Amino acid sequence: MWRTAILYALGLAVAAVALEQLKFRYAASEISTDFYVGLLAIGFTALGLWVGHRLTARKPRGPFERNQAAIASLSLTPRECEILDLLASGQSNKELARTLGVSPNTVKTHLTNLFAKLEVDRRVKAIEKARFLALIE
Repeated sequence: MWRTAILYALGLAVAAVALEQLKFRYAASEISTDFYVGLLAIGFTALGLWVGHRLTARKPRGPFERNQAAIASLSLTPRECEILDLLASGQSNKELARTLGVSPNTVKTHLTNLFAKLEVDRRVKAIEKARFLALIE
């Protein structure tokens, strides 16, 4: 981040020096106003695009790897991890029960245990925390 800021500052310094040179030439009536304004616009547009690309460029991520250390520290069971994966898909308790082949009460029990281990009280908070801990994608 500092490197980008320093490069941006250097770019602005070079642009300022160039503008002073152009201002001198403009004062000497060697170039027209349209050329001066156009050059200024192109320079700042290019600089803005470069900085925007540098600050927002995303590095390609590899395949998702579940955080095994967090699973161990929270003592999540494989079934609770499976429930957590399905929970992120937005399914209701009945749909989760059908998918897993268990009763809705079993799903509720798993969710209660999962919420207690993640220290949350709602589905959305559980999903947010699980994503933060890299338990789900």
